[in-house]
Amino acid sequence: MVIFRYAAKDASGRTVQGTVQANDKNEAVAELRKQNLVVMRVDEGGAPGKKEKAKGGAAPIKTEGLFGIKPRCSRQELVVFTRQLATMISSGLSLLESLEVLTDQAESKGMKVACSRVVSELRGGSDLSAAMGTCPKVFNPLYLSMVSAGEASGQMDVILERLAEYVEASEQLKRDIRSAMTYPVVSLVLVLAITAFLMIGVVPGFREVFDGLGAELNPLTENVLEISDFLRRRWYVVLVGAGIAAVALMAFKKTKRGSFICDQLVLKVPIFGPLTRKVALARFSRTFATLIRSGVPIMGTLDIVADTAGNQVVSEVVRDSRESVRNGNMLSEPLSRSKVFPPMVTRMIAIGERSGALEQLLEKIAEFYDSQVKAQIKALTSLIEPILITFMGGIVGTVVLSVFLPILDIVGELGSQ
Repeated sequence: MVIFRYAAKDASGRTVQGTVQANDKNEAVAELRKQNLVVMRVDEGGAPGKKEKAKGGAAPIKTEGLFGIKPRCSRQELVVFTRQLATMISSGLSLLESLEVLTDQAESKGMKVACSRVVSELRGGSDLSAAMGTCPKVFNPLYLSMVSAGEASGQMDVILERLAEYVEASEQLKRDIRSAMTYPVVSLVLVLAITAFLMIGVVPGFREVFDGLGAELNPLTENVLEISDFLRRRWYVVLVGAGIAAVALMAFKKTKRGSFICDQLVLKVPIFGPLTRKVALARFSRTFATLIRSGVPIMGTLDIVADTAGNQVVSEVVRDSRESVRNGNMLSEPLSRSKVFPPMVTRMIAIGERSGALEQLLEKIAEFYDSQVKAQIKALTSLIEPILITFMGGIVGTVVLSVFLPILDIVGELGSQ
C-alpha cells in the first residue's frame, strides 16, 4: 500500500486535505469519490513543490504568453476543453490528472499555456476557480462563477457539461448571425468597388469628349463629373477621412457613455434594431437560466448577466433591477418598467418567480428568441438581396444616364440641322 496526499472539496464546498492509503493513484481517487469528495489533487508521498514537476504529470512549459501577453483561445476550443474535462472527472480521474492530460493534447499555444498555468496553481493549493481566474482571456467571469458553483455543490462534472452546452449554444447563435451577414457585406463591398471603378476609371474619359464637342452639360452630368474628378485627384482624402472617422467611432464606442449611445441607436435602426434586441434577450435568458440552475447566487448572477448582455442598454436595465432585488423586490418589477423587455418576457419571469420555476421559463424564453432570431435572419437575407440590387442599379443607372444625356442632346442638335 502507498500513502497518497490529497486535496478535495466536501459536500459543503470546503477544501479538505489529508492522506489515503491505496495500491495506486486510481484506487486512491476511487476511494475519495466513495466519500463524496470532489478530488482536486492526489500526489504520492506528498504534494510536489510549486517548482517541481509532479510524477507522471505534464512537462512544465512557459506559462506566460509572448512579452507577458495573457493566453487566449477560441470559443470552440473552450467548448471542447470543457466537455473533455467534464467527461474525465465523471469517469473517475482526478481534477489535476485531467488537466495534465488536457495540457498535453491542447492544440493551440494559448490553451496549452492556460492549462499549464491552472495545473501549476492547483499544485500550489488553489481552488479550480481561483486557478482559472489567472487566465481571464480564456475563462470569463461567467465561466469562473459556474466553476465556483460546481466546487461548492460537488457536481463539477454536471456544471461543466451545462457550461459547455451554454458556450456551444451561444457560439452557434453567433455563427448563424455571422453567416447571414457574410452575403450582404460581400455584396456591398462589390457594389462600392464597381462604383469606384466607374467613377475613377470610366467617367473621367467622357469629360474630354464633351469638351471637344462643346456640349452643354446638364446639372446631373456636371455633378457626376465633378464627383468623379474629385475622387480621381483626391482619392487619398476619402480614404484618410474614412479611416479617421472609423477610428474616432471606435474610440467613442469604447467609452462608457459612447457605448451606451451607440447601442441605443442600434436598437432604433429599422430591421436591425429588433434583431439586435432579440439577440440580447436570447443571451440574457440563456445566461440567467444557466447560472441559476448551476446554483450561482442571484446577485452574482445579475452582475454576470449585465456584463454579458452584449448591449449596454440591456445591461443598464439589469443593473438597475439588481438594486431593486437587493431591496427585496421581485426581478420582474424593474424589468417591466423598462422599454427594453417585452411584456411576454417580464410576465414569464414573474410567473417563474412565484412558482419557483424561473430557470425553466428562462430557458423557454431563450429557445423562443433563438427561433425568432433565426427566422428574422432568414427573412433579412432574402430582403437584403433586392435592396442591394436596387441600390447598385440606381448607382449604375445614374452614371449611365449622366453620360448619355449630353450625347442624346448632341445627336438631337445634329438631327435638327
